[in-house]
Amino acid sequence: MTVKVLHTSDWHLGRSLYGQRRYAEFDAFLAWMLDTLSTQQTDVLLIAGDVFDTTAPSNRAMQQYYHFLRQAADTGCQHVVIIGGNHDSPSFLNAPRDILKMLNVHVVGAKTDDPAEEVLRLDDREGRPLLLVCAVPYLRDRDIRTAEAGETIDDKEQKLLAGIRAHYQAVTTAGEQQRQALQQQYKTDIPLIGMGHLWTAGARTVDGDGVRDLYVGSLAHVGTDIFPAALDYVALGHLHVPQKVGGHTHIRYSGSPLPMGFGEARQQKSVCVIEFDGHRPRLTLLDIPGFQRLRQLSGSLASLQSELQALLTEGESTWVEIIYTGADIVPDLREHLMEALAEDSEGLITLLRVKNQRITARTLQPQEAEQTLDDLSPQEVFQRCLDAHAVPDEQRRELLHLYQDVLTEVQEKDTKAQ
Repeated sequence: MTVKVLHTSDWHLGRSLYGQRRYAEFDAFLAWMLDTLSTQQTDVLLIAGDVFDTTAPSNRAMQQYYHFLRQAADTGCQHVVIIGGNHDSPSFLNAPRDILKMLNVHVVGAKTDDPAEEVLRLDDREGRPLLLVCAVPYLRDRDIRTAEAGETIDDKEQKLLAGIRAHYQAVTTAGEQQRQALQQQYKTDIPLIGMGHLWTAGARTVDGDGVRDLYVGSLAHVGTDIFPAALDYVALGHLHVPQKVGGHTHIRYSGSPLPMGFGEARQQKSVCVIEFDGHRPRLTLLDIPGFQRLRQLSGSLASLQSELQALLTEGESTWVEIIYTGADIVPDLREHLMEALAEDSEGLITLLRVKNQRITARTLQPQEAEQTLDDLSPQEVFQRCLDAHAVPDEQRRELLHLYQDVLTEVQEKDTKAQ
């Protein structure tokens, strides 16, 4: 029996880009997804975390989510599996799961007490098993590590890594035991798929894509050896660049369906289509069309004005990020750039961000109008603070760890409050 699976992740419904709402793009993407599920005759859709961009999604983002899930049932797709990501609220995702299960939508928003509960049996319309999914959501620090008095930073990192490894092993062991029993009962091969939302060592990212560090310490970038060999395919989320991991074609990030920042403007987005004939996966990457053109331009004032005029002649709606790298000091940079768009009567070109590299930002000063908190991560703001106070390098590692601990605790309290 052949089973077709579509792997996607990191939708980030509700995300904006420098204040620009992107609901129209998400509508177009979700319509494309529904058409793809139908034309590909997909049996199972996997969404590997970060369905929403925040733990408190807007009404419009929630409407898009539920409307899509309702329509997915009409495409012929038999099951949808969703795991929670670090951007998602576990309680929000889990709240309607009993109702969603009636539509064959299976949600694992947070780590369960029993690893076997994260193993999902997906049946065909005749009640025979199609495949098993080890649906491991984003593992929060408190889920897998118990703090102890007197432990060092290295102790914390090692315990964190050991906790991640142990949980994946426990869930996969439960899945393999269930597979063996089902294969004996039904006399057929049953694929075993793993899902996860984490950062693996050596995987690629892009500057400005909004990917957050998940844990304190470099060991949070785990190796592919945490995924047991029993898994026939591993569908990962969190990183936005489509890629295989560690040279393994069966361990993959599908990447985000939309460019999350201007650094991804020319990146081809895709979803992974996996066909199983028995245990063996056959992978195809399916390109996602662009729904809103983004362009990142850098250079001198003259070159930037020339490139803006060239974009205007192409006649396509474009959101633009400008990075001025010229040697001259240019007062009122945005006004000079807008001169190149004087004939843009239809408003085709939108300058979402203008960054002046001539401004040296040691700390966030009020007069630095070209750079705002939107441009910086919380870690970068804290790093600026350390720089401004000339904190010695030998003290920074401990301070960065403590800061990340506090930041994680605040984020988790926000999540619990939802």
